[in-house]
Amino acid sequence: MTTAASVHAPVLLNEVVSGLAVRDGGLYVDGTFGAGGYTAAILAAANCKVWAIDRDPDAIARGRDLAARHGARLTLVEGRFADMDRLVSAPAVDGVALDLGVSSPQLDQAARGFSFRFDGPLDMRMEREGPTAADIVNGESEARLADIIFHLGEERKARRIARAIVTARTTRPILRTGELASLVRGVVPAAPQDKIDPATRTFQALRLHVNGELEQLDGGLAAAERLLAPGGRLAVVSFHSLEDRRVKNFLRARAGQAPRPSRHVPQAALRKAPPTSFRDLTRRPLRPADAETAANPRARSARLRLAERTDAAPWPVLEAV
Repeated sequence: MTTAASVHAPVLLNEVVSGLAVRDGGLYVDGTFGAGGYTAAILAAANCKVWAIDRDPDAIARGRDLAARHGARLTLVEGRFADMDRLVSAPAVDGVALDLGVSSPQLDQAARGFSFRFDGPLDMRMEREGPTAADIVNGESEARLADIIFHLGEERKARRIARAIVTARTTRPILRTGELASLVRGVVPAAPQDKIDPATRTFQALRLHVNGELEQLDGGLAAAERLLAPGGRLAVVSFHSLEDRRVKNFLRARAGQAPRPSRHVPQAALRKAPPTSFRDLTRRPLRPADAETAANPRARSARLRLAERTDAAPWPVLEAV
């Protein structure tokens, strides 16, 4: 989500704050508090209030100093942003910011097991509850591992990686990030033109699976739709195509821009879409400037999409994209 160890630089910070149209007296939700960069910038931009949500108890603990400085203007809540409309004690808000994926503090702590840059336990849990990545790697079948790595990591060599994992774990469990990264690199050697480590996609897939991140994203977009007041803004920063595609499809459908159905589909099977609940403000996502990516390599893949809530009712759950 952010930058290298020891320096926290929220990606597309100015664009997010500007896109939210932060104003005095407004109420905003930072659904992915992390290290607090977006929350701090929103509070500095206007005399407003922020509800900051994070599922990671460490993030909430880190935010206590910021909360103490801002008093009643900042409310910290431990929870998932998919539940924001139940966690926020307000009938409506003026803006919602979501910075998807893993935060710099999570990546930079070897003990959290999110990154192969440091050897640590193969954990990856944002909430420190439930099955770890090691549980998945050592407990799932070869076919299931291949599905996870292929679909959530978009890894073309998923079957080869899954087979290598199952073979290796017959000797001893795979419990460390370094072990898994080395195993994947041995199966998928880096090509000269590759810009990312061969283990990147496998680690992404396991993290998304362990934390149910795509399901949380779907729920969070629908929750934002329910919580935003007419004219309220939604800003979503994503870092890979799986996330961005979901955000794009959600907003285009809600803005009445979804592709027309095939003329071969029987009319009786077609349902009329509800009134548009968002106005899509970024037909194409905003990307970081060269100066930002030079200073913050993690920003290279970031995409920002913005939308404005209309006065139409939220779409029924069955209509979710």
